[in-house]
Amino acid sequence: MSRIRSARWGTAADPQPPRLDVLIPTRDRAAELAVTLAGLAGQDDPDFAVVVSDQSDGAPDWEHPAVAAMVRVLRTQGRSVQLTRHLPRQGMSEHRQYLLDCARSGQVLFLDNDVWLEPGSLERMSQALDTLGCGFVGMAVTGLSYLADDRPAERAAFELWQDGVRPELIRRSEPGFSRWPLHNAANPTHLGAALNVGPDQWRAYRIAWLGGCVLYDRARLVECGGFDFWDALPRDHSGEDVAAQWRVMEKYGGAGILPSGAVHLESPTTLPHRPVDAFDVVFPSEPATTG
Repeated sequence: MSRIRSARWGTAADPQPPRLDVLIPTRDRAAELAVTLAGLAGQDDPDFAVVVSDQSDGAPDWEHPAVAAMVRVLRTQGRSVQLTRHLPRQGMSEHRQYLLDCARSGQVLFLDNDVWLEPGSLERMSQALDTLGCGFVGMAVTGLSYLADDRPAERAAFELWQDGVRPELIRRSEPGFSRWPLHNAANPTHLGAALNVGPDQWRAYRIAWLGGCVLYDRARLVECGGFDFWDALPRDHSGEDVAAQWRVMEKYGGAGILPSGAVHLESPTTLPHRPVDAFDVVFPSEPATTG
């Protein structure tokens, strides 16, 4: 495994070139970021590096003792951790583009700062991206406080990919858009349980989009423009990940994988004012709607 265990923490180790870069934007969420980094510290393979980009109003999140401790753990495990401030704030699209420009590995995971990953999740996602050969895969984040709230009607559009992942057009007016409720509440956990797969197995399924935990083939994301539409958006927007994914899906396809080991921490959002959906600007032929 690529993670250095505690028995060797006191010995020098030659760093290995990472196969995967984990990109984490953060702002005023030190407690949540510490949990997110703790989840990464529980991953064995593949070799990965971490880039944390901070836009906090005050001191950067990594100055909190809990975050600083997790940074030390990751570095002691042999992981490269880059801490960077990126100001002024110009919206999430620009922040994600900045992080993408920082990446060097063939695979890049955009991981929100309020998501805990089950051990083995990185390896499953990386293996799935290699196997499927598509533009991206991801684990839909699940809210475990909703575990007793079973919503079978919202999972009616669920469909596994058969015979590989193919390019697909998703827009508000296209049938695939109706899949968006699949990721509400604890639906990802209920979907995964119904598949009854082994602990190291995964299945790919059709999505409208994914949020919070998405692993891209970096070259394909860059080829499709990444988040280069950021300067056409007001600072207060959402849906930038949707717009980027739809461009990649149209050329290379994308998939969710189950079971999902991505747990949403369910903290209040730090972006409460988001009047514009980025994908309505990037794809102007679609009528803008709310919600």
